[in-house]
Amino acid sequence: MKHHGGPPLSLLFVFDLTPFSADGLCKRLRRFLSTLQTEKFSSSGANRAYANPIECGPESKVMAREQAGRRPTVETISAEAGVSVSTVSRALRNDPRISAERREAIAAIAQRLGYTPHANARALVTRRTGIVGFVTGSRSNPFYPQLLETLVERARLRALRIMPLHMSRDPLSESSIQALLQYQMDGCIITSAELSSRAADICQANEVPLVMVNRVPRLHGCAVSCNNFAGGEMIGAFLAAGGHRRIAIVLGTPNASTSSEREAGASQAAARAGLEILARVAGHSTYAGGFEAASVLWSLPERPDAIFCVNDIMAFGMMDGLRRLGVRIPEDVSVVGFDDVDQASWGAYDLTTVAQPVGDMVDRALDMLDMRIRRPGLAPEIAYLGGLLKVRSSARSAPA
Repeated sequence: MKHHGGPPLSLLFVFDLTPFSADGLCKRLRRFLSTLQTEKFSSSGANRAYANPIECGPESKVMAREQAGRRPTVETISAEAGVSVSTVSRALRNDPRISAERREAIAAIAQRLGYTPHANARALVTRRTGIVGFVTGSRSNPFYPQLLETLVERARLRALRIMPLHMSRDPLSESSIQALLQYQMDGCIITSAELSSRAADICQANEVPLVMVNRVPRLHGCAVSCNNFAGGEMIGAFLAAGGHRRIAIVLGTPNASTSSEREAGASQAAARAGLEILARVAGHSTYAGGFEAASVLWSLPERPDAIFCVNDIMAFGMMDGLRRLGVRIPEDVSVVGFDDVDQASWGAYDLTTVAQPVGDMVDRALDMLDMRIRRPGLAPEIAYLGGLLKVRSSARSAPA
């Protein structure tokens, strides 16, 4: 190829960088430019342009890696900072053996390069994955999605990640069980009565710390729950004070501690006021169950003047079912619930209910998990937290 004068000849070279390391790439560039100089195919000015050797310092290595599409690693930061890989690792863990000044410098380099630690590699060192499994039953009850939302947010503040393993009333699938084990989760939180025994057995057999939220374990594991019995007592006392004399209770999931304890508390408070429970009907902890229970209760020879649904989702179904029958709330009958989900304050329901301290329950559950991750032999514990009665317009109150 001839160069016919004019501006110096410009050449564009395109390299496939992927197969080469940074050092290998620099060596190849040196050899290539050396060949250009030896062949003297251009003017002396062009040769002088190639006279300086290629610099392959830390920045060149970083650029080569970025061009090759590789994510920054501790080796990248080590080359940039001019320190050993072990020093970088310790600095990023805030190890006090590394001076504060050096830790800050290394952290600044890591941030500039967009470095994020590899979770699997970190787990090999710390023996913790930072993953907590979550098992729940029906998604139709808004209490549990709201609990999960709070759990995810509070866990994030502790550098933990929540992995939903099962969100169905169906039995735990084999894939869910395998995920619990394969991902080497630090712990598991369970909110489902139907799934608790099976999940608890698996966790215990594999030494995975377990905490039940809004449930009480019958076999093993820790638990955090609203004091459901005391909450039921508050409802019973409130209805008695409001002049109600014919109280009906809509029950939730059979054999669930939440349902039985709330019913027991309301019944005891009513008995103290000299009242008997008029009727107990099944609502199966669903909106449809509450809706159907409305027809059952309103067809009784003696109709109730107050209905306690042991969770809010059944209370919503109950109110809609009664309205369809032409019943006025609270003029003809008062309706109360339990949980205080977001929809309870909507104008369509404005439901009197007991608010569960969800944030405090989640924090306590994560505390329990953390302690048992650090001390595997720690004995199980159960914590009960108090609820709060929220009086709204769905029920008649005691005269002022």
